[in-house]
Amino acid sequence: MKFTCEKSVLVNAISVASRTVAAKNAISALEGIYVKAGMHLYLSGYNLETGITVTVPADISEEGECVMPARLFFDIIRKLPDEEVTVSVDESFKVSIRCGISSFTITAESAEDYPELPDVNFENAVKIPQRELRDLISGTIFSVSENQARPIHTGCLFEVAPDSITMVAVDGYRLALRRYYPEESTERTVKFVAPAAALKEVEKILGDTDEPASFTLGRKHILFEMGGVTLVCRILEGDFLDWRRVVPTNNPIKLVANRSRLTASIDRVGLIISEKIKSPVRCKFGENLADFRTATTIGVAHDQCEVAGDGKELEIGFNCKYLLEALKAVPTDEVTLELSNGLSPIVPCDGSGKYAYMVLPVRLKAD
Repeated sequence: MKFTCEKSVLVNAISVASRTVAAKNAISALEGIYVKAGMHLYLSGYNLETGITVTVPADISEEGECVMPARLFFDIIRKLPDEEVTVSVDESFKVSIRCGISSFTITAESAEDYPELPDVNFENAVKIPQRELRDLISGTIFSVSENQARPIHTGCLFEVAPDSITMVAVDGYRLALRRYYPEESTERTVKFVAPAAALKEVEKILGDTDEPASFTLGRKHILFEMGGVTLVCRILEGDFLDWRRVVPTNNPIKLVANRSRLTASIDRVGLIISEKIKSPVRCKFGENLADFRTATTIGVAHDQCEVAGDGKELEIGFNCKYLLEALKAVPTDEVTLELSNGLSPIVPCDGSGKYAYMVLPVRLKAD
């Protein structure tokens, strides 16, 4: 195998493919990067759960394949001069790397033991702008459960309808929902749950661009395609929460607030709360005013924020971290807070269906 490639392009490709290289595995080949020179140059990392393949523009002189030592290969390439890199591998898997006046000789291994990544047909792909898919993921993934007792909730639910793409995440204390309305019909009705670990990698790969991304559902896997990068992972099986049944609707109290000012007020009150010293934020919603208080062994904090509407003096408690994360994920300058009573969730939303967050209340002790 022999190919020549721009150093910067190769460094970026190795960096992306390395994200799913197995740290330790009984199959030693999985601890390296699979490199294949054929019609194009392909680099893959695979840990038997998630696989990433990067297609790289390169001048290929000889076709072939091998498994490169992931860390060493990356370190060598990134420290080479900013010129073209030529990599050649002989029949005994001795690797020659040359760039300008720099040269290295290392040892690769055969690709015979490298397992094939799951094959998912591209034919039924759902297309979405990269920016929109990234927003769907970042706007929900923080609410994914870490409780392995319910594996289905350690991922995000995708619901694809002809007129919308919806993502939902839950963890037993809160729920996050984001929705995208495509300009053209998806012509699909699809539902699946993708693991959070894989979605975090997808989020890193996606760009702030309207260039298309796509995802395709296979029998047991989901394939994401983003430019010259593909990521494939196993979908989670089980019964996801019926979120339509648990998100309250027709809440009688609706308050509109500036998201930044509201977030800042709650953030300040939360300064005396920590992982070791936990206390709920006591929220009291009056007429055109939200009052926030908390008390811990550190001290007492109080803040207020103007809102539009009458909260009818409703008093309710919330986990500061959960409420803040929901508000920080809101993509608009203004947010509507929907409430019912002191024992029902608070629902930051926009009324259009593009996003909704639900945070369960914490029972307050008497003053």
